[in-house]
Amino acid sequence: MKNTVLSKLRNLDAYPKVNEDFFTRSLSGGIITLVSSLAILLLVFSEFRLYLHTVTETKLLVDTSRGETFRINFDVTFRAIPCSILSVDAMDISGEQHLDIKHDIIKKRINTNGDVIESKPDGIGAPKIEKPLQRHGGRLEQNETYCGSCFGAEQSDDDCCNSCEEVRDAYRRKGWAMTNADLIDQCKREGFFERIKEQEGEGCNVHGSLEVNRVAGNFHFAPGKTFHQSNIFFDDLMSVHKDSYNISHRINRLAFGEYFPGVVNPLDGGHWTHETSNGMYQYFIKVVPTIYTDIRGRTVKSNQYSVTEHFKDLEYISPNSQPGVFFYYDFSPIKDPIRVQKLIHLNGD
Repeated sequence: MKNTVLSKLRNLDAYPKVNEDFFTRSLSGGIITLVSSLAILLLVFSEFRLYLHTVTETKLLVDTSRGETFRINFDVTFRAIPCSILSVDAMDISGEQHLDIKHDIIKKRINTNGDVIESKPDGIGAPKIEKPLQRHGGRLEQNETYCGSCFGAEQSDDDCCNSCEEVRDAYRRKGWAMTNADLIDQCKREGFFERIKEQEGEGCNVHGSLEVNRVAGNFHFAPGKTFHQSNIFFDDLMSVHKDSYNISHRINRLAFGEYFPGVVNPLDGGHWTHETSNGMYQYFIKVVPTIYTDIRGRTVKSNQYSVTEHFKDLEYISPNSQPGVFFYYDFSPIKDPIRVQKLIHLNGD
């Protein structure tokens, strides 16, 4: 029974073997075998590469989204502005302002060679208070609650300014420049000017992120804390060695939103050098909302951007203009959905 089944299977063989006595091997046959094998391997490899290949499909749509926020990620190095006087401010056309932002920002003190001297989150580290001056004029005694004077910038009788930073904030709310810091008890105790003097000749690397409204606005890096007066923005250290403000800078990274494969940020790695002082460097950025969908259907909402640049020498414009590096951004009304998908290839098409 078994032999009968095997015999029937042999009869089904469509490729009967030729007895070795009836064929010969030749050089031409070997060459043909080699060439055909290479051709088969090449075709298999080519088809496999085609199978793995993806294509990027882009479309332009009208952007109708409203009321959202987005994140700006930055890493900027200033070779001649110390961290002690460098501030980050942001504002937009809706009227929202964030001055001297410290949250999610890290500053690194660097020397003239670019080596890091110190790195810490901005705003961390409080001075030691020993017998500070009370608002009523006397010195702080034991078991007494400290309430420092705001030196005329109080908004109510209960206001206290317990640090140089709080005095600066009170001055800023009043629209006053802080020109008398050497006479303010809090600033003298904390060594405000000594700290500035100690860091003279240093630079600063500042990196972090900002969460802002998804409307046109700007953010900027400037020496001193910005204050607002008569619709004009000034800095509160305009009297402190203003002639030494050199805004030469390098943008290590600037991104509007999350990273996605293939994104190109045109300002990454860009640097600008200005040998003289008192300048205002401006970047005008057009942000294009982008939705990236990968081959597995995962979606990343981000942005791309284009940019133009402009420099103003403050010697030839208003003397009250603020030196610094300003990024003005606006949004394109067009959204750019990007989808990555497999390339479908049909033989004969």
